Amino acid sequence: MEHLTLLLAIVIVTALVFDFTNGFHDTANAMATTISTGALTPKIAVGMSAVLNLVGAFLSVEVAKTISGGLINEQGIRTEVIFAALVGAILWNLGTWLLGLPSSSSHALFGGLIGATLMSVGASGVNGGVVITKVLIPALAAPVVAGLAAYLATRLTYRIGSGTDEKATAKGYRAGQIASAALVSLAHGTNDAQKTMGVITLALVTGGVLAPGSNPPLWVIFSAGTAIALGTYLGGWRIIRTMGSGLTQLKPQQGFAAQTGAATVILASSHLGFSLSTTQACSGAVMGAGLGRRGGVVHWSTATRMAVAWCLTLPAAALVAAGAEFLTSRGPWGIAAVAVLLVAASGAIWLASRREPVDATNVVNADAVVLPAASVQDLSVTIPAPPAAATGEQQAPARTATV
Repeated sequence: MEHLTLLLAIVIVTALVFDFTNGFHDTANAMATTISTGALTPKIAVGMSAVLNLVGAFLSVEVAKTISGGLINEQGIRTEVIFAALVGAILWNLGTWLLGLPSSSSHALFGGLIGATLMSVGASGVNGGVVITKVLIPALAAPVVAGLAAYLATRLTYRIGSGTDEKATAKGYRAGQIASAALVSLAHGTNDAQKTMGVITLALVTGGVLAPGSNPPLWVIFSAGTAIALGTYLGGWRIIRTMGSGLTQLKPQQGFAAQTGAATVILASSHLGFSLSTTQACSGAVMGAGLGRRGGVVHWSTATRMAVAWCLTLPAAALVAAGAEFLTSRGPWGIAAVAVLLVAASGAIWLASRREPVDATNVVNADAVVLPAASVQDLSVTIPAPPAAATGEQQAPARTATV
């Protein structure tokens, strides 16, 4: 068994950087609705999600095997191809994070792998059947199935809770949201952390360290789980804001229904080895829950922006990765140039994000905050008296209005 080369070590580190961006890019999947409804404070929410992401990484390797031995042909793929693929995925993740768009980290990775492979060896390097059955079909089905499940669950919860005290019911569903958010976080670890495991395993196979068809080693599982957990803990606050209040205003009942529906779809797909987008599943569930409540409104302008981003993710990441592969194939100077461009572009995106920072203190959009019923009761506002007229007319007394 050969030792790790410098290039292979660089690829592994880059894969873990992608996993880190996947973590903070997809934190919103599990915790946006929990934060927006007040079930958990932002810091506690992302901390819990981070721990459960790490635990979920150890539960299955089916998705990892789809990446490492199914999506592209291992034979004939150089290690540089995987590096180029990761560059395309990382840059797309950072760009959509800057815009607050919950796009798919999974499809960014798939697009990067496909684009770099096509540039390197042509269409023969991509397994078209796997792309269709385990990537494209789940991409179309996941938001629809999760949305329908959340819609029906929301209708059911409101029907069951009709005639009961709304304040007490909301409190109970907030507790349910914490449990369902934990389930989504666990599901996210079983699905998304495995994608980086699969990429690192693929790199180890191309570098001759592992035999084709091998499962991810334990150190790969641990490092990938740790990287996504750290990224999750930092919190993708921009995307949490979009998911939590940009799509629709959710009550605790809806948040519980959305998270439960999304977790069910993600866990089922992980068991079957379908590498779907957890972002799309959770976004579809949020929209379904929004429509499930009578009088609920979905902000279709935001949903349209998200849908456009979803459609562009795979081809855009593929295009960037293909360009990166064109440079890496030129030799060591090309690899160095791609690394420099990745660092420079990432730094520029981070600096741009500092112009309007979003963090745990302002992640809940002030325009979208809805006061709970208990805080609205007996809220008195003193309306000052209008100034006395210049003609000497007696000034009207101040009055108090109760909202």
